[in-house]
Amino acid sequence: MKSERHLAPVHSAAALRDVMSNFATGITVLTAGGDHCHGMTANAFSSVSLEPPMVLCCIARTAQMHEAILRTRHFGVSVLSADQEDVARYFASRGRAMGLAQFDEVDWFPGPRSGAPLLVGSLAWLDCELAEVYHGGDHSIFVGTVLDAARRSGEALLFFGGGFHQGMPSPRSA
Repeated sequence: MKSERHLAPVHSAAALRDVMSNFATGITVLTAGGDHCHGMTANAFSSVSLEPPMVLCCIARTAQMHEAILRTRHFGVSVLSADQEDVARYFASRGRAMGLAQFDEVDWFPGPRSGAPLLVGSLAWLDCELAEVYHGGDHSIFVGTVLDAARRSGEALLFFGGGFHQGMPSPRSA
């Protein structure tokens, strides 16, 4: 049996962030509509169930998106394509306008069921209703029932090693 050398144990947020940077993820923009309209770049997103269709996202309890989803009870997810790095950076920045005005810089359409903004050019979008909220340390885990969704083919925007990368093309046509 070959022994692996391990780094120091993870005892800090910075150390865990460094370890997790070795896990490649897709990039999404999470949105909430209505009076609490807001968008946020996120990579803590996953499918949960196919029957019923459910997804989850993890959001810091201090983030504006946290309160927006709790108030609206709905959220949108736009899975970003490889050519949307600027969109990912925009919705990660703190200097942008707030409310509906933050969507003036991007093309979007309202989610068919929730009205949450969904981004034009994304590889996929999901329109969700909040089903459950779980405590997860300094984050909450939002589980949503997928009310509607669509996809197209193309390359994904990925996050790995602390930076953005372009992914492989979709293996099948839309």
